[in-house]
Amino acid sequence: MKDKEIVIRMKSCGLDELSEQDRHLVECAKNATRNSLATYSHFHVGAAILMDNGEIVEGANQENAAFSSGTCAERSACFYASARYPGVPMKKIAIAAWTKEGKPEGLDYEDYFQTAPISPCGACRQALLEYEAMYGPIEVLLYGRDEVLVLPSVASLLPFCFTEF
Repeated sequence: MKDKEIVIRMKSCGLDELSEQDRHLVECAKNATRNSLATYSHFHVGAAILMDNGEIVEGANQENAAFSSGTCAERSACFYASARYPGVPMKKIAIAAWTKEGKPEGLDYEDYFQTAPISPCGACRQALLEYEAMYGPIEVLLYGRDEVLVLPSVASLLPFCFTEF
C-alpha cells in the first residue's frame, strides 16, 4: 500500500492584485448576488462567467421551498451562458457570497461579503467540468474580502473528476 498526496495549485491574492479584467469579473459576481433569491438560507451567491467572445454572463442562487427545485449561482450562470451563447467556450468564472446573518446592523453592503472565499458545491463543480471537458480550462476566481483564490481550472476543484461520458 502506498500513500499518495493530492496537491492543488492556486494563487492567493488581494482583489487589487488581479488584472483589471479579473477585478471586473469579480465585481460582476458580487453584483449578481443582489439577484439571488435566498429566502431560506439567507446566503446570497453570485457567479459571473467570462465567455470567449468577451461577453459576461451572471447567475445567482435561486431557492425554493421544494429545495431540490432551486439552483446554485454557478449552475444558473453556466446553464444560461450555454443557452445564450451555444458553442462559445467559457474562459473564467468568478464567485462571491454574502449573508447578513449574525452581522451587526449598519454595515455597508460591501462588509457583508464573506471574508474567506467560498467554492462551488459538488453538483456545480461537475456541471462546470462538463463545459471544461468540451472547451478547455475554465479559470476559477473565488472571492473573499480578505483573499481571492485563483485556480487554473474547474478540475483543480474536483481532483477525482470524471470526464468520459
